[in-house]
Amino acid sequence: MRNLFAFIRRYFILLLFLSLEIYSFYLLFRYNQFHRAAYMDVAGEWTGKLEAKAQQFTLYFSLKKENEALRHRLNILQNQLSQNFQAPDTTAGTLALDTIRIDTLSQFRKYRYREATVVNNSVNLPNNFITLHRGRLQEIEPGMVVIGPSGVVGVVLDVSDNFATVMSMLHRQSRISGRLKKTGEMGRIEWDGADPRIVQMKDISKGTQVKPGDTILTSQYSDFPANLMIGTVQKVIAEKSSNNFLLQVKPATDFSKIQNVFVIENLQRAEQEELENRNKEK
Repeated sequence: MRNLFAFIRRYFILLLFLSLEIYSFYLLFRYNQFHRAAYMDVAGEWTGKLEAKAQQFTLYFSLKKENEALRHRLNILQNQLSQNFQAPDTTAGTLALDTIRIDTLSQFRKYRYREATVVNNSVNLPNNFITLHRGRLQEIEPGMVVIGPSGVVGVVLDVSDNFATVMSMLHRQSRISGRLKKTGEMGRIEWDGADPRIVQMKDISKGTQVKPGDTILTSQYSDFPANLMIGTVQKVIAEKSSNNFLLQVKPATDFSKIQNVFVIENLQRAEQEELENRNKEK
């Protein structure tokens, strides 16, 4: 209390001046129509600006929740895409219904999407991995493929109860079957371990009509669903030691910024592998 009185005594003149100044403005705006209108205009403008800033501030902190809702909605829509359903190539459909999993629309589902969050990632190593916060308890298994909002990401390599490691496309042992969208020519997507912004497409014959800007998609021989975006051709190099082109490809996925992905389960994969393994044993 003593300090308060000391403060008032020290700044009494200033406080009295400010009080009289405020009272003068009150009388001016209270009893003068012109000044009151001007005050209301200025006050309204500043109030609007402050409310706009406050709304932007509020929206910024709600982006995470909105982003999660959008990813969940996208996951639902992706699971409803027609390319996720593939009936066996047979006219005896009634015989297949008892042994092949079908959905409520009596269509043969081949792919199921699950959203996941990236919790660790590398891009500058010779062999790069991505860690997802989804694992065995969330029905993630080795061999499942992973895509991002823009395109192909990699393949699940190992899982624990709640986490999964993904072999990124930026891994020197990564092999993805791709095709040129324009011509249908198929090749092998690899990474040489150098520039994380460029991967290579091999086994494209020199007779193929290809140029920078052409789109590369996953092929039907890939572990990924067909026609997913891999990237675009940046440079066409004629290999001197073969009759093939080496294509420098810019990945559609920016691996330095990836935060959320989708893990894709091939529901018919086990059946296909079982049949192929039986043929290998013969």
